[in-house]
Amino acid sequence: MEKEFRTESDSVGELSLDSGAYYGIQTLRAKGNFEITGTKLTFAFVRNVVIIKKAAAIVNKSYKLLDETKADAIIAACDEILHGKHRRDFIVDAVQGGAGTSANMNVNEVIANIAIEHLGGKKGDYSIISPNDDVNMEQSTNDVIPTAGKLTVLSLSKELISELGHLHTALMKKAQEFDGILKMGRTQLQDAVPMRLGQAFHAFATSVARSKERIEASLAEMRNVNMGATAIGTAINAREAYFSHITEELSLITGEKLERAADLFDGTQNVDGFAAVSGTLKALAINLSKMCNDLRLMSSGPRTGLGEIILPAKQNGSSIMPGKINPVIPEVVNQVAFLVIGHDVTVTMAAEAGQLELNAFEPVIFYQLFESMRALTGAVKTLTENCVVGITANRERCAEWVNRSVGIVTALNPYIGYLKAAEIAKESLKTGESIRSIVLREGLMDEKKLDEILDPLLLTEPCGGRL
Repeated sequence: MEKEFRTESDSVGELSLDSGAYYGIQTLRAKGNFEITGTKLTFAFVRNVVIIKKAAAIVNKSYKLLDETKADAIIAACDEILHGKHRRDFIVDAVQGGAGTSANMNVNEVIANIAIEHLGGKKGDYSIISPNDDVNMEQSTNDVIPTAGKLTVLSLSKELISELGHLHTALMKKAQEFDGILKMGRTQLQDAVPMRLGQAFHAFATSVARSKERIEASLAEMRNVNMGATAIGTAINAREAYFSHITEELSLITGEKLERAADLFDGTQNVDGFAAVSGTLKALAINLSKMCNDLRLMSSGPRTGLGEIILPAKQNGSSIMPGKINPVIPEVVNQVAFLVIGHDVTVTMAAEAGQLELNAFEPVIFYQLFESMRALTGAVKTLTENCVVGITANRERCAEWVNRSVGIVTALNPYIGYLKAAEIAKESLKTGESIRSIVLREGLMDEKKLDEILDPLLLTEPCGGRL
């Protein structure tokens, strides 16, 4: 069967489109202009643009700014998309010139053509429903796109925050499980002083909790939107009824407590809120990567490394070395961290590069920020489920390292002085004689007092556990 086409025109000229396509001429031009990443707009973002269009149609209908028949058709079209239909018609690249105009028009045209069919018309007959005059009524790309970006950050953050909660719980369980296991603490990869394995995992949990709180705090700025600002903040073409109620209606639909920006010029031209969120994601990535570095080090070996913990075996580690198991889950989390840190640099540069009344670089900000959030969510989930919950302790190896270390000599500093303690440590390393034996042989301390000071468990708590 021969493919059918329709012709649409705009201020640039005419183009032929597949007659079955719900997008229009402006979307098709954008597709040709912006073959950049090969990645289409994330549907989570598209959904939020559609939600804005639905909210606008509801307000415009309620205050008789838009014909009721048109408004109902637009609302029905929005609902179709929100139920997952027509996803293939959102074809523009995630990174595009024009500050998101192509994304906005892709949504406007798809909604318009669905609504046109609801009213018995044929796609492309914009005399029935106009993408600009009806679907985009009272709006501008410059308030729709940043608001949709903020709503998408809020929606993507929910799963990330939930997964961080699961990770925190899993780490706290390990902290409790490993609380009675002594291990050697290390600084600069050298022996330091004894600690408990549970304390290491408790520290991991604390860093995750702090990262979660930091992200949650940054999301407050995402609830401050510039809807009604239209082009630059003057609210040109936005009538009073719409201007006064659009943020309220959007809050009702999304379930988010949104507020209109107090300064609409600031809300339109500055995107530092996205940079702030990206910064918290970077901080989370840093903490996760450091934790995974530690897990890889503590599990190294298993015979010739530290071998203090055993990570779950998830897959073969080599195509040539039989029996080799690699720490693949911590490794993938490290890689996600590298990705997120790089994305934060892009977000930072794009946020800084805005000029005058608008930042034209929101598309790349969203592309990188959304990917960071999705990647971190997946990384945290696999770290919890495929690694942390299955970690076991190698008690014998932990005890062996503590017994072989001279780090406990540090506890003698207040009693025999740093220089004498260093001398004893040097002798112990040279001869293999224990710290305890040398101190007693030289008559430096009473045996009972010495054993009290060198009690490994007491050494792991402030003031010997007396606090």
